[in-house]
Amino acid sequence: MAHTHQIKQQTNAFKIGVLLNSIFIVLEAGYGLSSNSLALVADAGHNLSDVLGLLISWLAVWLGQKSANSKYTYGYKSSSILAALFNAVFLLVAIGGISVEAIQRLSNPGPVGEWDVIIVAAIGIFVNGFTALLFMKGQKHDINIKGAFLHMAADAGVSLGVVLAGFIILSTGWYWLDPVVSLVIAIIILIGTWGLLRDAMNYSLEAVPSNIDEPAIRDFLLAQPTINQVHDLHIWGMSTTETAMTVHLCRSTLADNNRFLENLNKALSEQFPLTHITIQVELGKVNYETTDSSI
Repeated sequence: MAHTHQIKQQTNAFKIGVLLNSIFIVLEAGYGLSSNSLALVADAGHNLSDVLGLLISWLAVWLGQKSANSKYTYGYKSSSILAALFNAVFLLVAIGGISVEAIQRLSNPGPVGEWDVIIVAAIGIFVNGFTALLFMKGQKHDINIKGAFLHMAADAGVSLGVVLAGFIILSTGWYWLDPVVSLVIAIIILIGTWGLLRDAMNYSLEAVPSNIDEPAIRDFLLAQPTINQVHDLHIWGMSTTETAMTVHLCRSTLADNNRFLENLNKALSEQFPLTHITIQVELGKVNYETTDSSI
């Protein structure tokens, strides 16, 4: 019941966040074009990445509720990984377009509507900051929600930078500062996108998620009574929020094996962020020594 309530809260947070940021994107891009501010247009592109990021996180939450079937035995959880990969590639293309335009304007900077820049970016501080607050509670326990929270909190800082640039241009007439801010925003987007691309690739290749300490899990298993060997330990992300683990354990005895497995599953779930655990127990110790078969 508590889990269902948490999902409902997260869904409402995503709805509000996507709606507010979508409205702000249209407002910011429109004012950016009308005021000849590439910084606002670039920041609108950045906020578009926010909406896509929120949608990906929302998709992961929604897909996590769908039941598995005979064809998709894990359900559709890994769809969020594919969406993240597409999102990263799309944003890299957008970064290229923003950077080319900014470099061209550096050679011939033009006037911008400073007050438009300041007012719209100030609205961005409110929108991004409020959206981050929606995810503040959930980010403590869910790395997917934490990503949304950090993304929006960082963007509130970016909007603050645009406001400061607008005041500087207003007082100094340094119009070249607008494309410079655009390049800085593009670099910020690139940093976030690179991390997204790296993580999406790692998940696609079924690498151990970054929040999982594989050696610690191996040591924990070896420290359990009657376990003398651990092999075929595999850990991978089923989605951007759920992690699976399979392992073969060698025990010195199979006495009370069902209770042993039940207690070990519970202990692993409490110690590590693992959601799907499969354990196979074998008696004795596996010999991995190879024999010389050369003729």
